[in-house]
Amino acid sequence: MNLSAPPFQPDPIRTVPLNKLAFVASDTQEASAALENLSKRYGNHSVEDADAIVALGGDGLMLQTLHAHMSKGKPIYGMNRGSVGFLMNEYREDDLTERLAKADITTIRPLEMTAMGEGGGTHRAVAINEVSLLRETSQAARLRISVDGRVRLEELVCDGCIVATPAGSTAYNLSAHGPILPVTANLLALTPISAFRPRRWRGAVLPNLARVDIEILDPAKRPVSASADHREFRDVIHVAIEESTRLEGLIMFDADHGWDERIQTEMFRY
Repeated sequence: MNLSAPPFQPDPIRTVPLNKLAFVASDTQEASAALENLSKRYGNHSVEDADAIVALGGDGLMLQTLHAHMSKGKPIYGMNRGSVGFLMNEYREDDLTERLAKADITTIRPLEMTAMGEGGGTHRAVAINEVSLLRETSQAARLRISVDGRVRLEELVCDGCIVATPAGSTAYNLSAHGPILPVTANLLALTPISAFRPRRWRGAVLPNLARVDIEILDPAKRPVSASADHREFRDVIHVAIEESTRLEGLIMFDADHGWDERIQTEMFRY
């Protein structure tokens, strides 16, 4: 009997017409100049009419663009005109349509967060990178963590914790010493931030279909906020996190320097 895992099968090659482009840009001088030059050269269609979106800025703009146009079926190609560009391609004005035609397209699925507030209200938000819980005061947070309905950590005393997608594993998660996940891996990273007790717990790698529930213990004395990417909700008492089954985004990278290669580079960076 062959017990070896089947080889990874990439998504089928997508045939995407790229005749009409929509350009979006951050408000920096560099990005604004790039928007003007590229619009004159290639035209600038509305997002609704475009075949692809070209984002000019940094990783922050890419995340905003993905959030704004998730599940519209529009692949998004970023060019770096900002300070951070892990999600962006190199900026070049020449041969843009040819680059887009050869680019690799990766499908990403965000996390859906449902947070219950101390007053009983419910907040919902989507995270492409990560959901993070953080203490609001000088006192450490006390969290109880369950995975798929089973308590896995009765009490985590910490500054907070992160649930990260493969896309976000090289962002805040990596800064908190969490694992880097290959973009094609069906995994999530659960990473503590400055864990005090248990001291030796360094986090967990979970299946992407797992549901993570985090209960805040003693929220009146040790309040906690929850953030899904850039959206923050304060004074939460319970947070549920799971991969979305209804939303997806398409992100494009130059074929000679795709996302897999970037993540491999980060894995061996020292």
